[in-house]
Amino acid sequence: MAAVVSSPVSIVNATGLHARPAANLVNVAKQYKADIKLVYKGIEANAKSVVSVMGLDVSKGDQIQIKADGLDANEAIKAVTAIIASGCGEN
Repeated sequence: MAAVVSSPVSIVNATGLHARPAANLVNVAKQYKADIKLVYKGIEANAKSVVSVMGLDVSKGDQIQIKADGLDANEAIKAVTAIIASGCGEN
């Protein structure tokens, strides 16, 4: 099965994906079996790792994509896109 990639999603958090929003995003990603990556400027980060997500160093207004591979990839992308668009529990 080929990986599924989302449309670009804007970061709405005032301080980007720092510890708290990254942890909230990871908690959502971990609910899925798919391998989920956040992609920013060609760099991929494991969406199930807070350290990896924070390592992307994204800021408010940056656009990322979500890439998922696995049986529940489409559902995973929808859920991760939704949490990012909503501010990861901060907005």
